[in-house]
Amino acid sequence: MAHVEAKSSIQVIERMMSLLAALARHDSPVNLKQLATETRLHPSTAHRILSVMVDNRLVDRIEPGTYRLGIRLLELGSLVKSRISVRQEALPHMQGLQRELGETINLSVRRDDEVVYVERASGSNSMMRVVQIIGARAPLHITAVGKIFLAEDGPEKCLEYARRTGLPKYTENTLSDPESLVKEIEKIRRHGYAFDNEEAEKGVSCIGAGIYNDEGRLVAGLSVSAPSDRLNRAWAPLVRQTAQKISRAIGYQNR
Repeated sequence: MAHVEAKSSIQVIERMMSLLAALARHDSPVNLKQLATETRLHPSTAHRILSVMVDNRLVDRIEPGTYRLGIRLLELGSLVKSRISVRQEALPHMQGLQRELGETINLSVRRDDEVVYVERASGSNSMMRVVQIIGARAPLHITAVGKIFLAEDGPEKCLEYARRTGLPKYTENTLSDPESLVKEIEKIRRHGYAFDNEEAEKGVSCIGAGIYNDEGRLVAGLSVSAPSDRLNRAWAPLVRQTAQKISRAIGYQNR
């Protein structure tokens, strides 16, 4: 008997989910008849389930027989959003990429004219000196992820950044000429990934890609860093794909 009750409870949940899915497909309120047709439920069954959902604010009844998704879903969505941590969602993907490439993987965010490293995954056998420790900062124009943020800003804002900072040189490879930097960010916009060719530190190179949130906003960057003689530029699409997986994990939808 308990098994039958459990089965019917699950069936009710499945029907409730199909009603929510049907409501989600429509921009304007939907009448009971159409909902019953789309979900292949008897109108009386659909009505009964919708009434409970209305009581729980998952569905709003606009007028007798017309429904739309309820405000409670917005409240729940906001809660989910506030609890999503880019760092937490990114770490398993970073660890997977680290195992695949055998090199250090960094997660960084933008703070004004700098990137700040917030997470890293490195193998125990990593011989590379730890340059980017968590909390360390670096100017945008000398790092792969920093250039991703400049590319997102576009040429005009990039030139403003160049004027504001003077593009200080860190190595002989640092892009300290505004025109060269703008040319570089245009290339980044086309490819979706960026390189740091020993521009922050001699002997160390990076490949970076952007991480986007549910609003399509660039919120972080993923990069692999390695001694230049070990870094393979062919890893770039893999870095970009991993960044895309993290973006999807935090709600990004490529519309």
